[in-house]
Amino acid sequence: MTTVTMNRDETAPRRDLAQFRADFPILRTRVNGRPLTYLDNAATTQKPDAVIDAEADFYRTANANVHRGVHALSQRATDAHEAARHKVRSFINARADAEIIFVRGATDAINLVAQGFAEARLAAGDEIVVSALEHHSNIVPWQMACRRAGAVLRVVPVDDAGEFDLDAYAALLNGRTRLVAVTHLSNALGTITPVRRIIDLAHARGVPVLLDGAQAISHLPVDVRALDCDFYAFSAHKLYGPTGIGVLYGKSEHLQAMTPCQGGGDMIRSVSFDATEYNELPYRLEAGTPHIAGVVGLGAALDYVSAIGLERIAAHERGLLDDATRQLGAIPGLRIVGTAAEKAGVLSFTLDGIHPHDIGTLLDDCGVAIRAGHHCAMPLMQRLGITGTARASFALYNAQEDVDRLAAGIRRVWETLGAIP
Repeated sequence: MTTVTMNRDETAPRRDLAQFRADFPILRTRVNGRPLTYLDNAATTQKPDAVIDAEADFYRTANANVHRGVHALSQRATDAHEAARHKVRSFINARADAEIIFVRGATDAINLVAQGFAEARLAAGDEIVVSALEHHSNIVPWQMACRRAGAVLRVVPVDDAGEFDLDAYAALLNGRTRLVAVTHLSNALGTITPVRRIIDLAHARGVPVLLDGAQAISHLPVDVRALDCDFYAFSAHKLYGPTGIGVLYGKSEHLQAMTPCQGGGDMIRSVSFDATEYNELPYRLEAGTPHIAGVVGLGAALDYVSAIGLERIAAHERGLLDDATRQLGAIPGLRIVGTAAEKAGVLSFTLDGIHPHDIGTLLDDCGVAIRAGHHCAMPLMQRLGITGTARASFALYNAQEDVDRLAAGIRRVWETLGAIP
């Protein structure tokens, strides 16, 4: 196992990003007799040894429930759990650990805000604003909240390049707008939305903003105080961490005003059959035994990424995206879908007359793993006039040969299903 630490000695050799592949054991896997080329990172990233070992070590040396136990293992588990919360706070520059709520993932975080925050503030005729770029997880919870309250969901359009229409957004904001919920980075197209302007325009009308950061968190430095967002949601599994654990950041005044959506252990201060007194933040919004090992694994993932630096990772991925755009753009019959000026490591495309699932299946024969379909963004696909795309997405461990294998695999798709136009 390679342990990643901050390089304090400026004279020491600096590891190249390509060398970090050795930290990810699954990349040594062979698929159909070929080296694995993993380009499905927008769905989930692979995990380094540091994360795998952190979870395993927790179970080996510190497994106990947190917060209420007085024995040594419980105290050790509690310390590890809360240390990870502090790491999250530092990673996104929140004001306090209490603003970090552990949830199952970004979907769970968004649903928590929809049910515990938005619904209490919605009345018939009120409006919630989303965009056409959204993942279903940032559409359906708001539809449900609007349906229960008689409110209306408004949608910011995008242009043919997949750009967020800022002028149309400004025009949608009005006295009935109660919340804005938009993606920071589109999982389907890679578009980076102008979140600073989105937030400023909403706040000028006193409207809170939730950012779906499920994709952005592994590609872009996130500073929630600089952004001034009211809520930020992300999952660990797209940040080289475990599945089943995620984060809701919220400004403390909003979290304090939220109605807990689940009742039970740890979210209470006292219980009688007459009444229950809720616990303080963050615990009042974290009912039940948490995914302790997952939280510890998330902390290890943050250590790993922080040691490399998101700026370095973003620059590396940008180089891969640029080269993939050039190589794939030169293939006849291939159309790149999503050409926003500001985008991160996602490249979606179609091939004339070939279904995306067939592209994905034949690429898998070459050992190349991509995603094919609507990417949980069916309204966006409808806006673009397609049923789906093939999507390659990049991470810190991807290398130039991965792009070359993708391009070669696509040419083989043409050879198998028909001559290149």
